[in-house]
Amino acid sequence: MTELDLLKKPEYIHVVLNHLPIFGTIFGVFALATSLILRSRTAQITALILTLIAGASAYPVFVTGQRSYKTIRGVSDDAGADWLDEHMDRAEKTIGAFYFLAALAIAGLLVPIKWPKSAVPLAALTLVVAILCSGIAVYIAQPGGRVRHPEFRPGENPTPTSETDHHEKS
Repeated sequence: MTELDLLKKPEYIHVVLNHLPIFGTIFGVFALATSLILRSRTAQITALILTLIAGASAYPVFVTGQRSYKTIRGVSDDAGADWLDEHMDRAEKTIGAFYFLAALAIAGLLVPIKWPKSAVPLAALTLVVAILCSGIAVYIAQPGGRVRHPEFRPGENPTPTSETDHHEKS
């Protein structure tokens, strides 16, 4: 299988993209807060574009996750399958928040063209929603990481088959 073949697999695309809504919203929070502190419209525009990308990126992450579900469920252990179901359930229930964030970012970019006094309130509202979406992103990601990583599961401590699996003893 080549790298190009991997790009055809939704599981691969999901893993490649899934950090964008997480880190994008976090970076968007810091950028929006900074732009508001500096009272800089140029910084607001940059922060709103970053936040728009983060919010909009949730769509391809969600879709590739849905398309990967059967494949990943088929290769998961029982606990991993339960975590996958939780991950998918959380994503389905909260994806709308990211769409709302993207819409707010678009509004923050476009509405002030006609009504300049709306820039700061829209940027501040986008900041609040970006903070909420950052928390939601972590909420969704937590069970997702546990699907294929038993070391992240509460109460599970996988042990290597031998002490020299990954590290040589001194």
